[in-house]
Parts: sequence; structure tokens; C-alpha cells
Amino acid sequence: MTAELDLLVRGGLVVDGTGLARRRVDIGVRDGRVATVGHLDGCAAREVLDADGRIVAPGIVDAHTHYDPQITFDPYATVSCFHGVTTVLAGNCGFSVAPCRADDRAFLSGIFARVENMDPIALSAITWDDFETFPEFLASRAGRLGVNLACYVGHSNVRRWVMGPDASTRHATAAEIDAMRALVRDAMDAGAAGLSSSAAPTHFDLEDRPVPSRVSDRDELAALVEEAGRPGGGSIAFLPASAIGGLDAEDEDYLIRLGTVSGLPVIIQGLGGRNKVDAPTATWEASKAFLDRAAAAGAPVYSMLIARPFDRPITIDETNFHYLAVPSWDRMLKFPHDERVAALRDPAARAELRDAVEHYNRDPSKGTTVPPPLWDAVFVDETTPANRAMQGRSLRELATERGVAPADALLDLALDEDLATRFRWRTESPEWTAAVAEAQLDARMIVGTSDGGAHLARDDGADWSSYFLRSWVLDRHVWSLEEGVRQITQVPAALLGLTDRGVIRPGAWADLMVFDPDTIGPWRKEFVHDLPGGVGRFKAYGRGVDATVVNGVPIVRDGELTGALPGRVVSPGRP
Repeated sequence: MTAELDLLVRGGLVVDGTGLARRRVDIGVRDGRVATVGHLDGCAAREVLDADGRIVAPGIVDAHTHYDPQITFDPYATVSCFHGVTTVLAGNCGFSVAPCRADDRAFLSGIFARVENMDPIALSAITWDDFETFPEFLASRAGRLGVNLACYVGHSNVRRWVMGPDASTRHATAAEIDAMRALVRDAMDAGAAGLSSSAAPTHFDLEDRPVPSRVSDRDELAALVEEAGRPGGGSIAFLPASAIGGLDAEDEDYLIRLGTVSGLPVIIQGLGGRNKVDAPTATWEASKAFLDRAAAAGAPVYSMLIARPFDRPITIDETNFHYLAVPSWDRMLKFPHDERVAALRDPAARAELRDAVEHYNRDPSKGTTVPPPLWDAVFVDETTPANRAMQGRSLRELATERGVAPADALLDLALDEDLATRFRWRTESPEWTAAVAEAQLDARMIVGTSDGGAHLARDDGADWSSYFLRSWVLDRHVWSLEEGVRQITQVPAALLGLTDRGVIRPGAWADLMVFDPDTIGPWRKEFVHDLPGGVGRFKAYGRGVDATVVNGVPIVRDGELTGALPGRVVSPGRP
């Protein structure tokens, strides 16, 4: 090779994303693509990455994020890029940042705030003036991306564009469905990743109305996914009403119908679990039978799998959003500090709080049904020196030892330290581990679900891939390194129709991560105020990723952003 390379990744063990065995070879990159893989001693390059002692793998493809608002002011989709993610799929759950008329910006921002817990102040930084239509949104990202962006067009957006406020109250007419089909057609022609929709009973707008997609009938969505399937690439993301807790027969048949009329893979969430934080245990056998039936019908259904347990800090203050399904706790946490202390010392208020967590809301019509931290999974994390002996102990254990309710054990300790105590919500258990270990081996279960850009006041799931590599691949050996890498690179890329991503081979785009197999993993979570307007969020930091390379250009080196913007809008079926 005589021509100078743009980038040379030298001396690493290359795990190429195909599942084939690792090789100790170099990677040469030119014009954003892999030019050659082999021994490249003596080759000249403008930039060299020393990968000695490191694994060089394809960049990670994150198939479930909500980065479309954030990416308009944060082109790197932080902090996912620090974990080796090079491509994010946004616009999930039935709403995307476009299409959106100027008069509907407040309405759409309200949905992002209500459903995805995004802060309205941070949302005000969306660069709305750059676009209204979906094609305009994708075009506006050219030259302004650090990571690659794929994006669904949201069903709720399409309804609102065509029907206005009526989108939240009634079924569409035939003419309105035709107009919606035209919008979906335009979005797919512009490069949309497909269509997303939601019938989830917990999805409301700020006025407590169902999000527009929930008001549609089944024929409307079938017509739209048929339109999305006409170009022959992409996927359908759908949240059926019964997905969490076990699909009912009607939803099972409907999912197969959607896959049949679209010709595209249909991706759901939470299959086999009793709720959003549950492992796929309760209905797993019935779920597998449905997946087999869908595959036999030629209309395959896939489910995103959360393979990382919840590990979230709990404080008794206004930054705690884990108790939204427990009205008495949610009210108490919003009080100013002195009023909160007074309430926790009041016997009547304490009586209301005592057993409320166990009886959290399970009625979707009354608000969220996402379970709060249950006592078996809550532990003492940080205390004053006087109470250091309690650190690491479970609330259930402390309550039993003291002969009190777990809520009293937690609140008494917090009051003793003027509410400065930090607790920890950890959902990992032997049952969770066994269930997730089994479920992830099913080819229809897709490891991922960072929810990137959403729920950041409660947690940051961006470390899911670092957890997967550390825990499931390198420590537990559920996967070989080669197959584990394939699960988070080539598999989601293929599912989403991104045919030239997720593998390292000559001619493919040079999306790469370079990591240390001895140290890769999640590290720490920190609450910082770095969003627009000083809005706070959790950031999940990791260890072991030396570099993240997007289209042949490093965007992260040694834990720091390089400032380069090599990302592209990526579209299914389009090299």
C-alpha cells in the first residue's frame, strides 16, 4: 500500500464483529472507511492509534435511545460516546423531534418532559429554527454530528402534524390516514430508520391525555407501517399496550400483522417481564412460544433486553424521581428541606408513608406504574462516620433487626443525618442474573436499551455496553469475546438495516472502539449540572475505553472529546 492512510490502528487484537476469532493485525483507514486489515508495518498515516494490549472492535450500535432532542445541542450523545458507541438510533416510543410545526413545539416538548422525564429548560435548547419537517431535521444534522444518527419518525408527530389537537382525542379519517402515509413516505425517502409508535398505557402528555399514537386505531398504524416498509429497509418500533406483564393474544396477533404488512422486523420492549424493572421471568416461556410463532409466520418480532441491573442512588430530596408511582412519597420529596423534615417527624404523615411503597400505583389510568425501589433491593450507601457500620446493609435487614417497617428504618436513618444519607437501589439478584443469562441467548432478544437522553434525573443507562462486556462476556463468560462483541455491533446493525456498520472489513465504514479487556466496565455515576440552563443529570462514567472512532476519525481519545464532527445520518439499506 503506497498511498498515505488517514488513520492507522496498530498492534491490537481485532475482533471484527462477525463472530470469527480475533486476529493480531493492524487496521488502515482512508476516506472514512476501512482500507485494509493486515500487517501494515512501514505504512504512513496522518494519525496513529497504538492499540498494543487492547481489543479493537466495531463501534457499538445503540438501538434504543431518545437522543434526537439532545443531539441538536450535544453532537456526541454524551456520555454514550465514552463507552464506545458510534451509532445511536433515536426517535423511539412513538415520538421524534420532527416533524413538528412551530405552533406544536410546546406540545411535543411536553411529551418528552412527561414520558421521558426530560427537563423543559434543557429542551428549550433544541435548535427548532433549523427544521420543521422530518427531512429538514435529518438535513440539518449534516456536518454537525459527532456520532452517527439514525432516527425513527414518530407516529405521535405524524398524527399531530395532520390532525392538530384532534390527534389527542379521536380516530383519524381515511383522508387523514392518507396524509399521514404521505408524511411517512417522505420521511422514509429522506432516510428515516422506520416508524415508531406506542400504545403503552403509561404514556401521557402534560394535560394527562394519552399521547396521540395511543388514540389511533389498529388499521391506522397498520397502514403507516405498510408505508414505512415500501422502501424495503428499516424496522418498526412499537410498544403494545400489554407488552409489560405479558402480551395478550390480541396484541400477539397484531404484532404479527404489523410484521406481515410492513415486511420489516418489529421491535418491542420488556418481553417476559412483569414490569419495566423486572427480569424476563414471569412470562418467559409463553413469550418464547410467541416469538417462535411470529418467526414461523415470516413476521419476526424482537424485544430489547435490559441486561444491566438498576444501580441508582437514592436521596431523600427533590432530586429523587424513583417514587413517581407512590403519590405520598412523591409529594414529600418535593417539599423544601425544612418542611420535608417536619413531615417525616409527623406521626400522621409517617403513617401514610409507612406502607405506601409496597402499594405503589398499578393502574395506568392514574399515572406511571413503574415500580419504586422495593425494600429488598435498597441498601445503605453513604453515611456519617457515626453510622458507618450500616453501610452496605439492606433496608430489609435493618428493619428486621430493629423491629420496624423498612420505610421507618430508612427515614429514621435519614433524619438522624439531616437527610444527607445516600442509599442505593440495586436490582441484581440470583433470580435476575439467571433470567437475564437465559433470555439474552435467544436470538430474538436484543441487548441494549440505554434510553440515552431520557430519564437523566433518575439515572444514566449509557454504561449498558461497558457492563455487558465486563459482566456477561469477560467475567461470567456467557458469551465468548467474539460473540459478545457481535451482539452489540453487527447484530443490531443488521436488524436496523445498517449494512455497512457493525463490522470491521475493507470497504465498511471505520466505526471502531479500542478498549482494554482488563479494565473495561462501568465505573461511577455523578450528578452534574452541564445541560443547557444548568440543568442537572446523572452521567455514567466507565473505564477501559481508550478511543472511539467514527467514520475513521477519533472523537474520543483517553477519555476526552477531540472536537471532531465526523458523524453522519445513517439510513437503512443505504451504503
